[in-house]
Amino acid sequence: MEIQDAKHCVQLWLQELFASGADVQAVMAKHWPAKARFKLACPFDNQDRDGAIHHYFAPLFASFSDITRRDDIMVTGEDEGATWVGVTGHYEMSFRKPWLDIPPTNQRATLRFGEVYRVDDSGLAEAQILIDIPMLMAQAGVNPLPPSLGSELPVPGPATQDGLLHSPQSFDASKKTLSLVDDMLAGLAEFDGQTLESMAIERFWHPNMNWYGPCGIGTTRGICGFQQGHQRDFVMAFPDRAVVSDIRFAEGNYAVSSGVPSMRGTHSGGDWLGLPATNREITMNVMDWWRREDDLLVENWVLIDLLDIYRQLGVDMLGRMQRLQAGSARPA
Repeated sequence: MEIQDAKHCVQLWLQELFASGADVQAVMAKHWPAKARFKLACPFDNQDRDGAIHHYFAPLFASFSDITRRDDIMVTGEDEGATWVGVTGHYEMSFRKPWLDIPPTNQRATLRFGEVYRVDDSGLAEAQILIDIPMLMAQAGVNPLPPSLGSELPVPGPATQDGLLHSPQSFDASKKTLSLVDDMLAGLAEFDGQTLESMAIERFWHPNMNWYGPCGIGTTRGICGFQQGHQRDFVMAFPDRAVVSDIRFAEGNYAVSSGVPSMRGTHSGGDWLGLPATNREITMNVMDWWRREDDLLVENWVLIDLLDIYRQLGVDMLGRMQRLQAGSARPA
């Protein structure tokens, strides 16, 4: 399928799904085949179309009847012959009913999302969706995660306000962006296990870069801020990390990477996310959107399925949230 046709296919489905009073089941049946694969964030996990409706979409729209979308970035491209569309932004809604046992605030709420769709000649075929559930817990005052090392300010869209890419982009620009991301990721593999300087990330990142992480990690600014607020603890905690699966594509100055799961690693170092080393091998669901300026990456939006990571490390954060509400636990 052509790039712009794939983008239109995703846009049409999302417009109908988020239309006021939409019949979720009917819209899903119209746009998705029954055998479609949905790879969702914890606790929804892997589902077919009907499972995704029952476990994720129907409860989401039942709890947030006025839910709408604010899409910040939409990137379309090809990877190994398949056409993909990656969208990130925020859901916006009134929080009047519980969802995942998170208590309603009766106020406006936002929920950050990352969505990556595979589109073939017959239409929508596969979805990978991550949502920042701890962000909603924090708004409700029941976030059981340790405090973020980064800031928890609202995550903005691109500084250039051009992330939706309504018109076709330059092939050369897309190629340049993807090559820069590929080189940057290859550079991360140069870590010597001792010093962050061994990766020399200044080759790829703007000095005033912004790294927009999920709630529980937070946002950092600048190379030093990124290293202090996230990278150092992460690479020390998972020195043997490796790619499991990685969809990667670019359009113009933007690139996307997604994998559910994306990485694996042995949790052999302590302190990341406030946990001592467990020596457990786990997988990680991760999505990235990057924006390039000239020859450097300047913004990076990151979704990480932290609830799934905690679950694999032996901590049930949804259960801990419930005990927090009951008064039998306190935030870490």
